[in-house]
Amino acid sequence: MSEQPPTPAPKPAGAPEPEPIRFFGTSWLNRDNGYWPRRVGVSVGALVATAAAVLVLRFGVEGVALSDSGGFLNGLLTAAIAVCSMMAVRRTWKVLTEGKDQLTGWMAEDKSLGAVWLIGGAGSLAAYFARSLVEAPGEGAKRAAYQRAVERHGKRQSNRSGRPDTKAPGRGKRKR
Repeated sequence: MSEQPPTPAPKPAGAPEPEPIRFFGTSWLNRDNGYWPRRVGVSVGALVATAAAVLVLRFGVEGVALSDSGGFLNGLLTAAIAVCSMMAVRRTWKVLTEGKDQLTGWMAEDKSLGAVWLIGGAGSLAAYFARSLVEAPGEGAKRAAYQRAVERHGKRQSNRSGRPDTKAPGRGKRKR
């Protein structure tokens, strides 16, 4: 006879639910339901995407180099790609470890720095790959937020009296 996996205990009403992560859903919470094969798949996919992005950037740099525009422009283009990639790596790492709501200053700019994030896409994908070797990208931030929500829920539940919908005994309306 085959064993059935144990059914999880039902959650109490009002208990916090974990937020899903792209490609993982909520399997990151208990690291079940194909979590490990997904982690491998995400790592390999991020590495392949990083290689493709680097190849596209290389074609762009070679195209500028073929135009005989000079060494200064080639150096400037290479420096711009390096700076944009470093900025994208830093931003992506912070998003994956601390959460998007923790971004401040230049990192929080999505629209005005869109070109920087596009040029630094290879760096961003490299950071995603590196983070996927440690955990599901974004898992640390989601796990911390979920733990805080569970603790707040536990404190609210423990602060309630045994009869939350009724008034304390002997405390009727005051007569005037």
